[in-house]
Amino acid sequence: MADKLFENVEWDRMWEATGETLYMTAYSVVITFILGIALGLLLFLTSKGGLWQNKLINGVTAAVVNIFRSIPFIILIVLLIPFTKALIGTIIGEDAALPALIIGAAPFYARMVEIALREIDKGVIEAARSMGAKTSTIIFKVLLPESMPALVSGITVTSIALVGYTAMAGVIGAGGLGNLAYLDGFQRSRQDVTLVATVIILLIVFIIQFIGDLIASRLDKR
Repeated sequence: MADKLFENVEWDRMWEATGETLYMTAYSVVITFILGIALGLLLFLTSKGGLWQNKLINGVTAAVVNIFRSIPFIILIVLLIPFTKALIGTIIGEDAALPALIIGAAPFYARMVEIALREIDKGVIEAARSMGAKTSTIIFKVLLPESMPALVSGITVTSIALVGYTAMAGVIGAGGLGNLAYLDGFQRSRQDVTLVATVIILLIVFIIQFIGDLIASRLDKR
């Protein structure tokens, strides 16, 4: 019965596409987490009253973040084609999707990081400063630990967005479940292929959300 219901689904290809989607998502999430925290810290520390208060650096960083955060992802992929080709050597395949995925997601996450840092009690930061703590100590012993539950929640939301980005990237040849659903499913009128690919994407999203919520709740000391 299941074979007839999903007669057009090539399961080997489906699992291969799932692996490609997981690869693109995992790789881009790790880099986005690192870049996003770095950019978010820079925005927070160089803002008015921050430890590194600098109007110029803050303005330039904010402008870059806002520009790349505002560009629709499908347009960003097209704009980055020359950069991707120079960096990766091709614009086809899962590796070629990574620059656009990271550049599209990191600014989005950076704003979440900045918001999380602004929610920290200023008294905790001032107490650390009054005790003569270095900036690096404040960052790694106060700012990041205090904001970690919010940072985890933010990267969870960003990871889910990245799963959707991989599906869009797949439509223009990046591989993964989006590519399979569009080329083998939609274009060839194989609704079962599109359905199975969609269900797997939803499962990936639910698992990411569950893991993210679990980690955030464990880290939350309130």
